[in-house]
Amino acid sequence: MMIDKIGGIKPLTNVQSSRRTNNTSKVDFGSDSIDVSDEAKKMAEAYYLKQIADETPDVRADLVAQIKEKIKDPSYLNADVINSAADHIMEAYGL
Repeated sequence: MMIDKIGGIKPLTNVQSSRRTNNTSKVDFGSDSIDVSDEAKKMAEAYYLKQIADETPDVRADLVAQIKEKIKDPSYLNADVINSAADHIMEAYGL
């Protein structure tokens, strides 16, 4: 004579696992926090700025075209303009 099992092979295991999942839903994750160091913040900013620099074209064609048009005018290149350009170059190099 053969008796079939009622409720599956391991009914006790199924009840225990369902109890475990019910208990884990009561965990409060609201108390977690994270602190980011100043060094990590600076590295993140540097990474972001590098991405912007990589996406920015090296030559701004619109400005180059404007300057070429200005240079064609003979009255544009005078001592004031040359001194101003030289001052800007010196400032860019920190001199």
